[in-house]
Amino acid sequence: MVENQNKPEILAAENSQPVLLTSTPKRKWTSYFKEFLMLFLAVFAGFMAENYRDKLTEEAWAKELAINLYEELKADSAIVEIKTENRIKQEKALQELMQYFEDSSLTDVSKTFVINFSYGISFRTPSLFEPRTVILDQLKNSGSLRYFKNRELQKLIGDLSVAIYNINDRQRLETDVRKEYINRLIVLHYDYDFHRMLIKDSGVTNVNAVAAYEASDEIIPFEFKSLEKFDKQGTINALGIYGMNALSSTRSVHFQAYKELNSEILKLLRKEYNIVD
Repeated sequence: MVENQNKPEILAAENSQPVLLTSTPKRKWTSYFKEFLMLFLAVFAGFMAENYRDKLTEEAWAKELAINLYEELKADSAIVEIKTENRIKQEKALQELMQYFEDSSLTDVSKTFVINFSYGISFRTPSLFEPRTVILDQLKNSGSLRYFKNRELQKLIGDLSVAIYNINDRQRLETDVRKEYINRLIVLHYDYDFHRMLIKDSGVTNVNAVAAYEASDEIIPFEFKSLEKFDKQGTINALGIYGMNALSSTRSVHFQAYKELNSEILKLLRKEYNIVD
């Protein structure tokens, strides 16, 4: 009985498979280094590709902004020259009016007086310069100015913003002077019967109508209204303030500063971004 009880244990031992104990071979440190190096190079290459793509995008965006700014400034460079010429003409008209008021009769005014009255007092828009700032505002407000890597260009654009602010501020001052001293002259003394005959329902602007009248041999009667209310010395002083302290100083100082900055920026944009007119 004892032998039979032990027999299954012997059989089990005989039929069992031998257990093989294996161990993983130890890897060399160079293997780990190679894996790390490959992973590093893959990440670095991806980073460099992304950085290069961003650089190309920024350069393309800078080029587009540069071209748009160039076109904006170039257009305004032509406009400011026209406005400068109009101001010189207006200032001259005011000076001749001052002289006329000083020593000439107002009961029967000349055609030259009427032309000078129109250019010097009646018109405002021909001398008003309103720089366009669409791209300039975009550069400042969106932070896109950083795309321009040239520090001098960045500085000049900042200086241009200041020049534009000064022009707008001076022209607001001109408007205040006009409201206080000049508009009253028009209300009291301008002949609107002359104005109706001048325009003749043709639909042309006042400026073009006066220019055509100046170039013609036509004489349209003009009556200097409310002569009894005319203040000669006060009018001469008002024209002097408007012409010399307002119009002339804005043109000679602030318009000139804008024109110089505009020219420098256009020159730099052509150089930096290969812009061809």
